Amino acid sequence: MAWKYRGTKKMANIALEHVVADVTSPHGLTERDILLSGGVNGLLCLFLVGKAQQEIHPTQIYKVDPVWPLNLDQTSRHKELLRELGSSYGAMTYMTSDVSCIKVSRKSSQPADVTMSNHLVITTLGSDKAPGSVYVLDLSKPLDFDASVPIARDGFHELAAFEQTLWTVDCDPEGRRAVIGTNRGVELLNMETGVSSRVIRCKSDVLSLQLDQSGRVILCGLRNGAILTVDTRQKQIKRSIHGSSTISMPSSVCCLTSLKLWDQYYLASSMDGSIKLYDHRLIQRGPVQSYEGNVNSHNRIELGVDPSEKVVMSGGEDCYLRLWDIKSGALLFKDRFMNSIPSAVCWPRIGGIRAKDGQDYRCYWQEHRLGAWLGSYEGIFYMDWL
Repeated sequence: MAWKYRGTKKMANIALEHVVADVTSPHGLTERDILLSGGVNGLLCLFLVGKAQQEIHPTQIYKVDPVWPLNLDQTSRHKELLRELGSSYGAMTYMTSDVSCIKVSRKSSQPADVTMSNHLVITTLGSDKAPGSVYVLDLSKPLDFDASVPIARDGFHELAAFEQTLWTVDCDPEGRRAVIGTNRGVELLNMETGVSSRVIRCKSDVLSLQLDQSGRVILCGLRNGAILTVDTRQKQIKRSIHGSSTISMPSSVCCLTSLKLWDQYYLASSMDGSIKLYDHRLIQRGPVQSYEGNVNSHNRIELGVDPSEKVVMSGGEDCYLRLWDIKSGALLFKDRFMNSIPSAVCWPRIGGIRAKDGQDYRCYWQEHRLGAWLGSYEGIFYMDWL
């Protein structure tokens, strides 16, 4: 099933992230699911996921309508599957330029079954009037949706600014460093001090990047189609895109996604619609799997990988959503239920949420872990496979 949230047009076509955070309510602190989205003209939005009016009083409730399949028999079970989104005017703000990326950072010392994140990192593209900036939303401090401006509190601040175009960001497993892809190369940013240093200089924009699980090796996807592998432990040097650690895709690389369960593998997509699976150990042999049928010519479209890493998802310029089996490359799903490109995607983070008394409880997202958030110019969607 797929649902569309009313009134969310232009709010989430750039980026989506789903996290768990403490929220201030009339009953004290409570852990809640939070959705953060980046939309057109620099719009950044925070949403409370669930029956928001039970704990807070947001000024806006975004209800849902089923959009796929159209002939679905609406049983009571189906109606209960999706939660509302709640927000307040202060939980939406316009950044100084377009939002380019949102990433979650969580220290690896946290238990694997805890979905609480330390902070969210947001980058803005930059413009002729404003630099490209890196912002941090500290989730160790409670969110207060009843406050007049909950997003502009002490926990949300600009960490660094660059006279460059900032395309993408990723954080190391310790949450201490971030790597930023720019129009001039890759910057390494200390998350505590805000001090940065250039890791690599490129003549082609770094449109996508991904840190490996060690936090030391960076995959860089360039506008010219090259994918570079950069070791941050080496001294900064000018690297040739024709080196042994480089492969090329047919067009600009718009997304890179490392697989955690297959730690030597990563997915890459380019702006000609190609989606490939690569193995670091067999890099010179080319892709080990291809995923056919996607449509793209010039758009930055995210790849989504489910938590079990069995399927990869992508939207296309034809407004279709497609899913493939990662191992076999088989097309599992293809359908259209929106009139704009599904350009942003994220899966809710799964795992037991630690209650204040130390006991675990199951949340909605654990029971429906195949579901995913989708963002397009048309609005926010949620899709669930039962």
